Amino acid sequence: MSALETLAAVNGNVASIGYGLAAIGPGVGVGIIFGNGTQALARQPEAAGLIRTNQIMGFAFCEALALIGIVMGFVYK
Repeated sequence: MSALETLAAVNGNVASIGYGLAAIGPGVGVGIIFGNGTQALARQPEAAGLIRTNQIMGFAFCEALALIGIVMGFVYK
């Protein structure tokens, strides 16, 4: 087996590792968003609607990054 065949065989595994690394950022981001949102709700319960809305928007943006990471694995394959 030549070096190019070996590189082609490893290509799929590298995309999986790349997605795993790409999922770390959104995972940390979601944790920060909900952790700080919980603290904000504990400090100002009267602002629950606004805080919850901002949490959901932040969550959606972080998850969009994770979905882009999934798609890039297929785009560059």
